[in-house]
Amino acid sequence: MLTKPKSSIFYSRLLVPIRTPSFSLHTTTKSNNVVDSAKTRNKAANLIVYCNTRITQNGRNGNIKEAESIFDNMPVKTTVSWTAMLTAYADNGNISKARQVFDKMPERTISSYNAMITAYNKTRCMVDEAYKLFCSMPERNAVSYATMITGFANMGKFNKAVQVYENTPVRWREPVCSNALMNGYLKDGRLDAAVGVFEGMVDKDVVSWSLMVDGYCKSGNIVQARKLFDKMVERNVVTWTTMIDGYMKMGCLVDGFDLFSSMRKESAFLVNSTTLTVMFEGCGHFDRYTEGIQLHGLVIRFGFEFDDFLGNSIITMYCRFGCTDAASLVFHTMRKKNLVSWNSLITGYVQENQIEEAYELFEKMPKRDAVSWTAMIMGFSSEGQTDKSVKLFRMMPEKDIVAWTAVISGFVSNEMYEEAFHWFIEMLQKSVKPISLTLSSLLSASANLATLIQGQQVHAQAVKMHLEFDLSIQNSLVSMYSKCGNVADACQLFMSIKEKNIVSFNSMITGYAQNGFGEEALKLFRKMQIEGQEPNQITFLAVLSACTHVGLVEVGWEHFKSMKSLYNIEPGPDHYACMVDLLGRAGLFDEAVDLINSMPFKPHSGVWGALLGSSRTHLRLDLAKLAAQQLTQLEPDSATPYVVLSNLYSVLGKKKDGDQLRTYKKSKGIKKSPGCSWVILKDKVHLFLSGDQSHMDSEEIRITLWTIVREMEELVIIQACGFVRKGTVVVFVVMWSLMPLFTWYLHKRLNDDNVDFGHLSERGNDDFAPSWITVYLNRRECVVEESSGQLGRYLYSLAAMPSHLVVPFAGHIDRVPVSL
Repeated sequence: MLTKPKSSIFYSRLLVPIRTPSFSLHTTTKSNNVVDSAKTRNKAANLIVYCNTRITQNGRNGNIKEAESIFDNMPVKTTVSWTAMLTAYADNGNISKARQVFDKMPERTISSYNAMITAYNKTRCMVDEAYKLFCSMPERNAVSYATMITGFANMGKFNKAVQVYENTPVRWREPVCSNALMNGYLKDGRLDAAVGVFEGMVDKDVVSWSLMVDGYCKSGNIVQARKLFDKMVERNVVTWTTMIDGYMKMGCLVDGFDLFSSMRKESAFLVNSTTLTVMFEGCGHFDRYTEGIQLHGLVIRFGFEFDDFLGNSIITMYCRFGCTDAASLVFHTMRKKNLVSWNSLITGYVQENQIEEAYELFEKMPKRDAVSWTAMIMGFSSEGQTDKSVKLFRMMPEKDIVAWTAVISGFVSNEMYEEAFHWFIEMLQKSVKPISLTLSSLLSASANLATLIQGQQVHAQAVKMHLEFDLSIQNSLVSMYSKCGNVADACQLFMSIKEKNIVSFNSMITGYAQNGFGEEALKLFRKMQIEGQEPNQITFLAVLSACTHVGLVEVGWEHFKSMKSLYNIEPGPDHYACMVDLLGRAGLFDEAVDLINSMPFKPHSGVWGALLGSSRTHLRLDLAKLAAQQLTQLEPDSATPYVVLSNLYSVLGKKKDGDQLRTYKKSKGIKKSPGCSWVILKDKVHLFLSGDQSHMDSEEIRITLWTIVREMEELVIIQACGFVRKGTVVVFVVMWSLMPLFTWYLHKRLNDDNVDFGHLSERGNDDFAPSWITVYLNRRECVVEESSGQLGRYLYSLAAMPSHLVVPFAGHIDRVPVSL
């Protein structure tokens, strides 16, 4: 770098595009003709301009070696050449090299100083160095002051920015420096301060007006933005595009298209590729297919069809429409494809589950980046091919946190939760810092496993990474604690969220509903409505579930009907299933059947499953047979309809029919999945299957169980374990000393090996004093949780709830603590 020119031959080759055969930089004509001499000087000047332009272009494109080569081999360098090389280094983040160029410049101009100040400003942390250079300038212009103001504003040092602004000579203050300060305020979200600068300006230009229009658009005040826009005497393409973009981002597509039409009427030449890109983004985001097609036709009419930047936007739009064939057609007609082009189409294929097409295109890519690899990893994971996604990840040359997160999220989405945690540990061992999405995926895994301890560890990791106030993390934490049955902590976390969104409310309402707090769920829903938060389909699913648990039929009907009438939300299959469950539990079977018959789509298994469950509860054999018949058609390998119906036959005294159904089930090869439970002790998972005695401590567990039984054989079990029944919920009250016997009493519901193993392991170590023994099950019938050191516990056998609730017991039962 900065060496003498290698040879004039290299330089002459570099300038082939504009050199004529009769001209060489180092040959002089023998003619003393003045005209020939002037032509020679003009050509030499053109060559220097060409080289300067090439240096700038290569710097912007990241080809710094090429820029260096051109600069080093220039026999004549002007101040513009040195400044171009300085800027090329700055654009590629090499500030030290940029400073070397600056220090070696034979002559410095104001532009040279301004370029070096700009280079320092780009690193943000070197704004003080920029200010030192600024103060050392022998003379300055308006750009010098504006550049320094921008540097301080970008760092949030507005006091110093204002100080520089106030020290700016009046003749240079407007509009350039005022625009710089105003832009700084707007980038920092300080709209009022920007308005103050704007209103104090006497000499406003089109940039000043455009900045304020953009500021109002980004703040969501589209009305005020349009008022300013209409007041403008002069508008350029930036102003028009800014206002159109504001409309598009606010979802005001009609206004956006109207303004676009006005723009074309004022001057068709104003429309450029940036304006059209904004239009395509709006069409794609809001699913406006017809308008998108019309715009594409306009692009061809304007002659922009070969614009690479615009072509990428068109590909993205068609992919959002799901029209990958059209996107592919645009892609293959592009003259020059860049990484964005390839990645846009690959991502489109992945979103449409066209994984083979995506991978075929991926294999043809001349160059790949992290986006390309990550898109394919996500694609394979979405198809359940986690082995291929892992293989691809291992082949990835440089793995960033997004790629790690894609693999971990892929395992979570495929219910491979343990693998997700293993990969997370490997990621941490490689010193890769997680992002909010990584931790949110792991919290989802903890919630689905109902492993509170793991969830708390992820929570601690979020605190360690200073991500505990990230909204997505907070929402995931609320969901995790709720699904693990810890409603109190979930509620506390929910209340701590400063700016709650729809996901926040949905997480807490769902948490209340799943844990049996139906009234609390409905109260929170009413509060959400009062605060002006629009509910969505997930919200109503939780609300209807809450109504089911509380038994509020009329309230449930009101909310179900309001989905369409008040919020224009079409009820989905799951909403209908909730309503069938609500009506069935209340014994309103005529209404339930009428609702099923009125569904605008074919009922899915959830609907018939709800009817089957309520028919069993109310001993409605006719409806149970109907629901079971439909379920066997939808899920032919499921044992549930056979088991439920055969049990109902037995309850009704039709043992022969029940036996025949069981025999038929066996002849079809349909097997009921075995009951499964597991307990986590000292960070180790112990799994127990129904009827399985393969655990290494199985014999010792059995001996311990029967020893306890023999010691207490004189006690009457009904005296030891009282219970009350309310609706479909059985509430057991058990003294701590009688817990093992109670567990034995429920061995048909729980795998007794599991609980006894917990007692055996915990009590065999005096140094280990646990606060909880938790039993997890793969069914919803029964969950037992025990607290040592307490007198007793309410234990709930919740037939229709995915979570458990533990409430301290202080004597006798005077009420069921949760309205169910």
